[in-house]
Amino acid sequence: MSNDDNKPYQGETNQTKNGFLTLMSRLVIDEKLPVRFMYKTVPEHLNDTGWRLFTGYEDDEFLANEQVNMIPMPTEKVVKIDPSLEPLLEYNAGTVWERAPESEGWERVYDYKIPSANVDVEITNDVDQFGNETTH
Repeated sequence: MSNDDNKPYQGETNQTKNGFLTLMSRLVIDEKLPVRFMYKTVPEHLNDTGWRLFTGYEDDEFLANEQVNMIPMPTEKVVKIDPSLEPLLEYNAGTVWERAPESEGWERVYDYKIPSANVDVEITNDVDQFGNETTH
């Protein structure tokens, strides 16, 4: 894949100008495995870019324990670990990239459903129920 293929279309960048953190798989840090799959979700807080970076070796059990296995990592350090990630980090939420083990080039993925945060929320219009829930 050429550098021109990695250039975003107008409107595909600058969505998270303030964020500087990614979540990176512990396998990249501890096992020194390369990033081979990444996606950008809606940022969870002001410092979050929304980028989630993986090796491709993470199983469901590993992914279920995000607090332990996904490490907050500044984008500056991510680029030092793998300079090929720098142009991709400019893309907006909804972007997915992968690279095959035998390849150094990144391919854009269009058929992956980005997981959403598991939020437990109840919505009610009943003022009495709302008042009871907040007083416990």
